[in-house]
Amino acid sequence: MPRAAAALAGLVAAGALLLAGCSSDPLAEQYREGSGKNYIAGDGTVAEFAPDQRGEPVTFGGATVDGDEFDSADALGKVAVVNFWYAGCAPCRVEAPILQAVHEAYPDEAVFVGVNVRDQAGTARPFEEDYGITYPSILDVDEGRVQFAFAGKVPAAAVPTTLVLDREGRVAARILGQIEDESILDTIVRDVAAEGA
Repeated sequence: MPRAAAALAGLVAAGALLLAGCSSDPLAEQYREGSGKNYIAGDGTVAEFAPDQRGEPVTFGGATVDGDEFDSADALGKVAVVNFWYAGCAPCRVEAPILQAVHEAYPDEAVFVGVNVRDQAGTARPFEEDYGITYPSILDVDEGRVQFAFAGKVPAAAVPTTLVLDREGRVAARILGQIEDESILDTIVRDVAAEGA
């Protein structure tokens, strides 16, 4: 029996090593940990893409919290900042004032839009009021059309994520996780806006 137990322990250890080798994705690790925090957060990593690496423009739109329609075509010619969020996400609450401050700093150069991935208007609206958010948010919980439009650019469960689109509607930068400092987003928006100036 000790020999069988040793063999079983060896198999378990080998399996654990194999699984450990496959778990280098921090988002996957957060999902597997089962912490119950109800969001998968990135680490704030900023990725910027040169103009020749941005791919095709992304078109998207949908009904907003206030019942209006947002169409990305209306943002062409300006920088667009797209923030994926929902009310119960703790990092979303922390970064909300940062997004609003940068929005206010670029009233003519940039269009801001939120993409609420989990809430209905009755939950999203109080969040926007509490944090003084004045830019629109698309309600994407039912159909997921905006999330689908950005598939490949945004990991499906990574909230919050913020994308900065260039004047042509192409992804110029991505912040995966909570925006840690206003200067980070401010610098990205300013640099992307300067490309077309």
